[in-house]
Amino acid sequence: MHFDADNLPIRRPSMVGAGHWRDITMNQSLDDAVTTYGDQLALAATQFDSGKVRSFTYNELNTMVNRVAVGLHRLGVRANDVVAVQLPNWWEFTVTHLACVRIGAVTNPLMHIFRERELEFMLNHGEAVAAIIPSTFRGHDFAAMYAGLAAKVPSLQHIIAIGDDGSSGFDALLSGPAWENEPDAESILTGSRPSADDVTQLIYTSGTTGEPKGVMHSANTLYSNILPYAERLNLDSNDVVLMASPMAHQTGFMYGLMMPVVLGCPAVILDVWDAPTAISIVNNYGATFTMASTPFLADLTETVASSGTGVPSLSTFLCAGAPIPGPLVERAQPTLGTTIVSAWGMSENGAITTTMLDDDPSRAIETDGRPLPGVEVRIADDDGNTLPTGDIGRLLARACSNFGGYLKRPHLNATDADGWFDTGDLARVDDKGYIRITGRSKDVIIRGGENIPVVEIENLLYRHPSVAQVAIVAYPDERLGERACAVIVAKPDTSIDFDGMIEFLTSERVAKNYLPERLEVLDAMPTTPSGKIQKFKLRDMIVGA
Repeated sequence: MHFDADNLPIRRPSMVGAGHWRDITMNQSLDDAVTTYGDQLALAATQFDSGKVRSFTYNELNTMVNRVAVGLHRLGVRANDVVAVQLPNWWEFTVTHLACVRIGAVTNPLMHIFRERELEFMLNHGEAVAAIIPSTFRGHDFAAMYAGLAAKVPSLQHIIAIGDDGSSGFDALLSGPAWENEPDAESILTGSRPSADDVTQLIYTSGTTGEPKGVMHSANTLYSNILPYAERLNLDSNDVVLMASPMAHQTGFMYGLMMPVVLGCPAVILDVWDAPTAISIVNNYGATFTMASTPFLADLTETVASSGTGVPSLSTFLCAGAPIPGPLVERAQPTLGTTIVSAWGMSENGAITTTMLDDDPSRAIETDGRPLPGVEVRIADDDGNTLPTGDIGRLLARACSNFGGYLKRPHLNATDADGWFDTGDLARVDDKGYIRITGRSKDVIIRGGENIPVVEIENLLYRHPSVAQVAIVAYPDERLGERACAVIVAKPDTSIDFDGMIEFLTSERVAKNYLPERLEVLDAMPTTPSGKIQKFKLRDMIVGA
């Protein structure tokens, strides 16, 4: 696979010169953690449905990583090959990524909610040669789904299912045989380790085009974010990181999978969010830090308040994905006894801004934080001119962690010659450098931290025989931040109701999390003189309804 990560070599001299790119890789971090913390806990993974817990010390984790790495090599996986990982937060996710890094393969994390429509595009676009999946999870038969996808993805040579006890299962192929003891294991494990500038992660994000874009990251871009992030939050080897946010998201991947290894601290992960279970994990392992979206914070606060069981070790909860409602911060901070940090970021950069640990709590309510070291932001008008403090405009970021580009889509990279990346968001900045996201020029709704690809769903609804016009807009929700409402004008002599809309989208294999949760049928859309739908009027209408 050729990765056209053109943004990387252009920036290397300035990034290395400024000390932002330190040429560290996950291989080095894992090796260092094994040397320094070998007998200490590295990973504890809890499965909510079964209650099973699998734990590894750093020595044990290293053995399993090397075993799976050689096993992947035995299957023919080589440097720059893409390995898709569509798993919940299971220990196999962490091990697979670290194993890929050992042999120079590229990890493609995929959300477990994705179904055939999204997967067929992503697997083909990324030319995945192998996919690591659950046999089944939460009632969905992944093995059957991938059996159907196999004929549609020519590059996909191996489908490896966890929970499959046969010869093609994860245990039989990768985690069972002691591949690390084979005579050629050492040469396999050291012969093709990637440099810090090689692409190590391919992660898909939805945007205004309605078609997912493959974000390419190197170790240098990821580390240049993780290290200052950890430093700002005073995280080190003495911490314990709880991660219940999906590791197929940049949040879980960077700060739940990678960061603990970088710091040499334990990660305690949970595959299905459940506040009582999370409280037990926090107290059993002494978790000190977590990062998640607003619904997680709301659920944790409510459960602690109602159960009387506290989380005394949890010193910091970083909340990102959508602005945090003020009343939630005001309740969460004293209820949990935890510092609430507000942050903003995206797959292309990781976290861009955070509030500070010693900020007044109002900062987490009123802002999305200030830039991390190595990051600059500015607010610009449509012509690129910098706007005065307090004015709302396009949010541009120039970051050491900016991605290498969109795979096979360099024309969409949105990074100018001076390194400014157009985030697609609208924001303002105050006189202290704190930003506030005020809207999105990208047509995306964020529901519980999950981006809903609006254009793609609209395009599908236009195929419905009763739909003449459609627009999907956000409406506020206290727990999830936003929900999606479909506004439709029906064709003459036809009708559409909510159940019919959902049935149609489900038949088109749309992921459940992407389904609109409300329908409004109008006689006509509000439009500009040129005929463009005025979505701001629709938002005002449904909020006031």
